[in-house]
Amino acid sequence: MAQTLDGKLVAQKVLAEVKAGVSALKDRTGTVPTLAAVLLGDFAPSKIYVANKKKMAAEAGIASRDFLYPEGLSQPDLLALLRRLNADPAIHGILLQLPLPQGCDEDEAIAAIAPEKDVDGFHPMNLGHLLAGAPTVLPCTPAGVMEILDHYGVELKGAEAVVVGRSRIVGKPLAQLLLARHATVTMCHTRTRDLAAHTLRAEVLCVAAGRPQVIKGEMVREGAVVVDVGINRLESGKLVGDVDFESASKRARAITPVPGGVGPMTVAMLMRNTLQAAKRQLQV
Repeated sequence: MAQTLDGKLVAQKVLAEVKAGVSALKDRTGTVPTLAAVLLGDFAPSKIYVANKKKMAAEAGIASRDFLYPEGLSQPDLLALLRRLNADPAIHGILLQLPLPQGCDEDEAIAAIAPEKDVDGFHPMNLGHLLAGAPTVLPCTPAGVMEILDHYGVELKGAEAVVVGRSRIVGKPLAQLLLARHATVTMCHTRTRDLAAHTLRAEVLCVAAGRPQVIKGEMVREGAVVVDVGINRLESGKLVGDVDFESASKRARAITPVPGGVGPMTVAMLMRNTLQAAKRQLQV
């Protein structure tokens, strides 16, 4: 049976480091890093994520301010809110919870956030720095994946790595981070022919397909390390990943569970990004 890569354990380690950093920053400057969360609409998963963020921020000593609009906002009003948060020196990080309600332009809204306050790492300028090999702010979920791999000593140099999923939130930035660590990276997606032919080559398989249990055990190489980024709720109410954990764990050397794998890392890395944003703005 495969080793379980415990994201909760790694997240607590990151959170302890952030808490120490927040305390040191407060002692040195009197400033408490502050994160503004903007949530439009009444999308249940987004509300859960924002609630988890608030709880973890409190644990780390980070202040949080929520801007909740269950009925949504018009695009002009959303942009005006983001401009106010950009101009507020007491706000160090801005989290714009995605997806936005229908009728809002996500690209325009993300680009309206000041790059130095973009703690999600989605601003075009920050993604450009990542592509150029000089990252400033790392997207939280891909950074969390890398943190798990590093914690468990997974060797990436020269490894065959396959990323299933090409979103700008996970797949594309994760591929760049793996390339920067000298892995040989293959990206797959919904139009990939014979997906199993690619996944069976993977020594490190990262799956962010957004489709429940799309990767079956017979698609996993013997001895592979599998990182399941997906989280899906079945009709039964059960939470599952994009990987069929039961069958995949019989072939993999190590695998992340769902829940308790990458999910906690996303919030932990958001806390790290918020601390780093505050330090950059204070120039310390």
